[in-house]
Amino acid sequence: MSNGSSVTEFLLLAFTDTRELQLLHFWLLLGIYLAALLGNGLIITAIACDQHLHTPMYFFLLNLSLLDLGSISTTVPKAMTNSLWDTRAISYLGCAAQVFLFFFLVGAEFSLLTVMAYDRYVAICKPLHYGTLLGSRACVHMAAAAWGSGFLNSLLHTANTFSIPLCQGNAVNQFFCEVPQVLKLSCSDSSLREVGLLAFSLCLVFGCFVFIVLSYVQIFRAVLRIASEQGRHKAFSTCLPHLAVVSLFISTGIFAYLKPPSISSPSLDLVVAVLYSVVPPAVNPLIYSMRNQELKDALKKLLQSVVFQQL
Repeated sequence: MSNGSSVTEFLLLAFTDTRELQLLHFWLLLGIYLAALLGNGLIITAIACDQHLHTPMYFFLLNLSLLDLGSISTTVPKAMTNSLWDTRAISYLGCAAQVFLFFFLVGAEFSLLTVMAYDRYVAICKPLHYGTLLGSRACVHMAAAAWGSGFLNSLLHTANTFSIPLCQGNAVNQFFCEVPQVLKLSCSDSSLREVGLLAFSLCLVFGCFVFIVLSYVQIFRAVLRIASEQGRHKAFSTCLPHLAVVSLFISTGIFAYLKPPSISSPSLDLVVAVLYSVVPPAVNPLIYSMRNQELKDALKKLLQSVVFQQL
């Protein structure tokens, strides 16, 4: 933290300078945040309370909901506070905490989505070995590996980013502390280490992406060999939510970090950041519950029990 004495706080990019629009953004973010809390909270509670959902697929879904809750809680509450109180400031330690937590949770989520692809591959391609390959101990180990990989990757990036001297002021052109935007404030020659780390992370992400693609190639080949139409439909219905979540996660992330510099602008960067950091945690519960009858039944049972208790 060699630059801690020269920079004590950062200034985040405001959504707008108009007071009425700031309040509108506050209410919009509050609505999205409450929807994410409600959706993910219901999924976590339903899976924890319903014995029928104590399976590997739902265990990983519970972990995914926890990561979604954490990631949206890292960025949105501070943005809501800034919009409500017409401020842009975030402390140096607060910025470092945002970078660490966001990198940790998003990295762990992508690792977990890779594990979930393996879960679907075993369930459809090797159903007779499902209980052996995905026992309770193996599931815990894989989930712990996903969380651990996100933690180590985030620790490296955070320590490296905030050990680089800042030469370009303290204004971050984003509504939360995003690593590429913080790096723009650093001395150009000192940021080469972070570029190397980002390249390493991209290699890991590409490896996970290839694993997911290969898993689904095998899954689709196995599904197409199923004789009955009902069997094919059931197999596809268990895969489509995961595939939709992966597609949303990857497409928004790729556009955010790999879009051409020629089309980059503060307003576009802001919109893209909202798409990849705020929208997926709020939409994922809807995607997973829309076509999953078991989860629908568990949520219905949970809501009925809550209503009856109130009566």
